[in-house]
Amino acid sequence: MTLLDIVEGQHYSFPEQELDILKFWNKIDAFGEQLRRTEGQPEFVFYDGPPFATGLPHYGHLLAGTIKDIVTRFASMTGHHCVRRFGWDCHGLPVEHEIDKKLKISGKADVLKFGIANYNEECRSIVQRYSQEWKKTVTRIGRWIDFENDYKTMDPHFMESIWWVFKTLNEKNLVYKGFKVMPYSTACNTPLSNFEAGLDYRDVSDPAIMVTFPVIDSQTNASLVAWTTTPWTLPSNVALCVNPDLKYVYVKNPAGDVFIVAESRLHVLPQAIAKGKEQRLNPNWSIEKTVLGKELDGLKYKPLFEWYGESVQSAFRVCVDSYVKDDSGTGVVHQAPAYGEDDYRVCLENQVVLKGDSLPDPVDANGCFMAPAPSDLIGGYVKDAD
Repeated sequence: MTLLDIVEGQHYSFPEQELDILKFWNKIDAFGEQLRRTEGQPEFVFYDGPPFATGLPHYGHLLAGTIKDIVTRFASMTGHHCVRRFGWDCHGLPVEHEIDKKLKISGKADVLKFGIANYNEECRSIVQRYSQEWKKTVTRIGRWIDFENDYKTMDPHFMESIWWVFKTLNEKNLVYKGFKVMPYSTACNTPLSNFEAGLDYRDVSDPAIMVTFPVIDSQTNASLVAWTTTPWTLPSNVALCVNPDLKYVYVKNPAGDVFIVAESRLHVLPQAIAKGKEQRLNPNWSIEKTVLGKELDGLKYKPLFEWYGESVQSAFRVCVDSYVKDDSGTGVVHQAPAYGEDDYRVCLENQVVLKGDSLPDPVDANGCFMAPAPSDLIGGYVKDAD
């Protein structure tokens, strides 16, 4: 068959040609023959992150699988023996999420009531649910990989190999304990990957509030005004953050109270801006002074709660960082390092908290307040406390 034949109207189907090639590969056991012919040559070890066992293959799997096939084929063509075994990721929330829907349960308490052994068996039962669909699709795209000798991350010898790797790393002093702010499931009592967090993503309405933080030793009776959509994190506040390059104003209201906000966000203060299209300052309000954010660095303020005054010695002061923007809020961001990635980074860089130290965090694994929170909050779920 030539290009001229196709141009002249000769029927030619690329999909049919692909199927013919697949049949030929299967007839001569091309993949197995490649492994036999390269046996004894230098090993090319290919670590392939296996897909979750609970879903069907999608575009992302097919694209990545094609790239992986190119890498391993090239290794075999350049004198290496390259074993490729398909694997199944059986751990994590995707499997548990499917079982929770099946059993109509939610949360650790329901799992314990059902029984961990029974729950594990339910999870095991669905691991191979889509194995044939995967084999059909992966084979169809021409990827050479062994489905007959596949592995599952729930296999004891696989799990033991992971523990051996971790043990070996630990013996070489390559393991350390750190802290990282991550998405978290209060129902499952576990951190989430970004993928897991997106499995049941929803748009919800959260309360947005402004809170005043009185400046200590202020002769102008000034208070910093912070904006937050997570009021439940306020009991863990240890710092405030402003942008070093933004302009901030001290603005006085008719009652004599002075508020510190970003100049470009002045309009969010209730009654600060007069009605009308020109967005002018209300005649009863006045700008006392204007400063750059970096001039507020180190300014001390009175904490909302006194719970962590002794354990966090350098807390309750203003820090500066360019992550603070003026496209929302007041230009002043409250910092709760146990719950925000930027909060933790800023507080660490400014030594408000120290690496390895415990963080102000009066919330248990179930997302409920605990001591030293006030008695009327203890036991309450954080989102209910908003």
